[in-house]
Amino acid sequence: MPDHARSADPAVQFQIDRLMALGPGADVLGLDRITRLLARLGDPQQALPPVIHVAGTNGKGSTCAFLRAALEAAGKTVHVYTSPHLVRFNERIRVAGRLIGDAELAALLSEVLDAGADIGASFFEVTTAVAFLAFTRTRADACIIEVGLGGRLDATNVIPPPAATAIAQLGIDHQAFLGDTAEAIAREKAGIAKPGVPLITMAYPPTVAEAVAAVAATAGAPLFPRGSDWSFRVESGELCYRDAKGTLVTPLPALAGPHQPANLALAIATLRHQTSIAVPDSAFAAAAREARWPARMQRLARGPLLALLPSGSELWLDGGHNPAAADAVADTIERVAHGRPIHLVLGMLANKDAEGLLAPFAPFIASLTAVPVPGHADHSPAELVETAHRLGITSTAVASEVPTALRMVAGRADVGEPPVVLVLGSLYLAGTVLEANDELPD
Repeated sequence: MPDHARSADPAVQFQIDRLMALGPGADVLGLDRITRLLARLGDPQQALPPVIHVAGTNGKGSTCAFLRAALEAAGKTVHVYTSPHLVRFNERIRVAGRLIGDAELAALLSEVLDAGADIGASFFEVTTAVAFLAFTRTRADACIIEVGLGGRLDATNVIPPPAATAIAQLGIDHQAFLGDTAEAIAREKAGIAKPGVPLITMAYPPTVAEAVAAVAATAGAPLFPRGSDWSFRVESGELCYRDAKGTLVTPLPALAGPHQPANLALAIATLRHQTSIAVPDSAFAAAAREARWPARMQRLARGPLLALLPSGSELWLDGGHNPAAADAVADTIERVAHGRPIHLVLGMLANKDAEGLLAPFAPFIASLTAVPVPGHADHSPAELVETAHRLGITSTAVASEVPTALRMVAGRADVGEPPVVLVLGSLYLAGTVLEANDELPD
């Protein structure tokens, strides 16, 4: 399913309209179309600076944010390709540290769409080609590329052997494309492994770890999983990381959530197990402090949406949409609430597991208000309320949009003290929230 996109720049919007009109290739994984498209463009993927390639079900975006922060703290100029965007299409492509400009984006979209008009390339494939072209036309020291979907057949997997590959947390998601079991999904994610290139991973359950190890062995990729080749612990308010090169200590991440130290440690391990880019240990402390990743347990600042809640309220935002993400987010929101009532505003795409996402929140939330995800096929608010009732969540409501949901929370007689409100369930919904609160990602 192509991502909805729009731009205030007419030239960019014209090209986005062309992009949005792409055909059925959007829902078919494979490397043939992207390979043919890139060949027509001169194979720009062959001229990228040293690449860190990152896959995973959850946490890969945060890991990319820590990688970027560490590399920039080391004085490196960094290209970054991530998805999806939250508000502006430009967010997907960061050229030498800055979001791609509208004029450059419009020109590159036009170039790629013209070159591949008869190929039937998907939204993501075209965007990947645009990113690769942009990255080869501006000098940088390093390139961070986030897998879009899976790994083995993801459009980004046409790159030559990178400096390192990494796999973040694994879980069940995108079953229609990747398989119905954790082991099948792990094999697809591990498909980014390349001969002689270090593959750094989290620790996984035994059968999942075996699946990853088998793919790495077949590819000839040295495997460095957490627990055997590197480790970390949180102690006295710091992260203590250890591998064969020694021990280093960093502050805990500024990014909220008990899962973020693991993502930071994965980023540290990835950079310490590659040899193409020199990164001093001091850069990792800066990464812990400076990394930002919007809509991942983000506390919203003063803005039009927060103003709808009683004084002293907190408004949090997370785009998590699967059960593994829900466990981490539920733990985090309970910690930050410090016993105050927690109200959930939920919107989810139709192909996501609503019950799996809601279950960790059922024991403690004060209310749930269900909303649609604008412009996307979603679980109807009524369906989400039914799911909540099955889980024992009895205080529920439906709203047409997030601002209305926040007004409803503010007006509830049982709110009592200023509430903690979490908007959850979709990165697309998160984008509308950031825009409505005047907090555009930069």
